[in-house]
Amino acid sequence: MNEVTDGTLLNGRVRYRQFATGHRSGFEPVLLAAAVPARPGERVLEAGTGAGAALLCLAARVPGVAGVGVEIDPALAGLANENFSINGLNGISAMADDIRQLNAGEKFDHAMANPPWHDASGTASPDARRALAHQAGDELLADWVGAMAAALRPRGRLTLIIPAAALARAAAAMLGAGCRGVSMLPLWPRAGQAAGQIIIAARKGGKSPDRLLPGLILHDASGITPAAQAVLRDGAALPV
Repeated sequence: MNEVTDGTLLNGRVRYRQFATGHRSGFEPVLLAAAVPARPGERVLEAGTGAGAALLCLAARVPGVAGVGVEIDPALAGLANENFSINGLNGISAMADDIRQLNAGEKFDHAMANPPWHDASGTASPDARRALAHQAGDELLADWVGAMAAALRPRGRLTLIIPAAALARAAAAMLGAGCRGVSMLPLWPRAGQAAGQIIIAARKGGKSPDRLLPGLILHDASGITPAAQAVLRDGAALPV
């Protein structure tokens, strides 16, 4: 039986349940949601939604947004639907499916993901659910981006949070899927340190020039920086 822990996101604004073992949510889904410029009434697709943290945070910032989370693990998809229900989000749901096999009907305005990124040649986690969330085959990132782009309407926006080491592959996958006008926002652990992660976004059929944005410093000597607190605790948007 899967043990579930109860917690919150956005400084208590969102109730959030997740499994006690396997992949546990960190900063990534909150930052990902903050980088999606959705408006009320727009439709958002999330690949690998897990227990729904990113969609929960997005809906807290943008009331009236609609969303579908695609999660290959049926138990996680079920838990995500529980989370959407206990937060009163009737317009958001999760489905148990492989994003690479998704047959989307109506198109989406936005697509987002925190995709698996660990090299498949490395040692996988002994926890099957954690390994599934983290381990990536050689073509997985390109396959995910291609499937997400196919589900977008023209000029729809695709947003990823990825490790810095995956930047070249992510940008190439976006361009290969017809998403252009790439914006990159570095996430620095501390001032003066190399960015560990990057938020990267592009539009389907976009024509804008690529942009490297100022970025966000997550920690300082006092803990989480005020700028990061505005996103992680107060639900502010990130300008990506």
